[in-house]
Amino acid sequence: MDKLWAPWRSKYVTSLVGKQTGCVFCNIAKEKRRDRSHFVIFRREFCYAVLNIYPYNNGHLMIVPYRHVNDTAKMKAAERADFYEAMEIGKVLLRDAVSAQGLNIGINLGKQAGAGFPGHVHMHIVPRWQGDVNFMPVTADTKVISQSLKEVHKRLVDAYQRRY
Repeated sequence: MDKLWAPWRSKYVTSLVGKQTGCVFCNIAKEKRRDRSHFVIFRREFCYAVLNIYPYNNGHLMIVPYRHVNDTAKMKAAERADFYEAMEIGKVLLRDAVSAQGLNIGINLGKQAGAGFPGHVHMHIVPRWQGDVNFMPVTADTKVISQSLKEVHKRLVDAYQRRY
């Protein structure tokens, strides 16, 4: 069985304690002028897509509703439809821009389910490739990411602008 581990993720989440004012996702939602520095790929009526700055894999996207809710069940029908349409767009972009061969898609509801920010629901779309897991995370607590966030951000934004 393959496992996708990201031990560095907890360092990021715990580093925000006491430093971040308000919800990180709500802050990004409000700061449209900072889309490039926040690595926002696209915005829709009720949600946006953003790169995870501590990715499981190169191109790891998150789909985030603007409204601060902790469960998709609390989203209005139009918000939920937009959220899932954004997921479909994200899938297309990852296949186009980073040649993803497969995708892991998931929503962690609650801290016990692994949500780093349990108060604001978000969906992860993680691109996968044949042989993308190697020995580095296991032996050296290091994850090799082949592109910088700026590079993959540019490729995904370019793909979005070409298609949509």
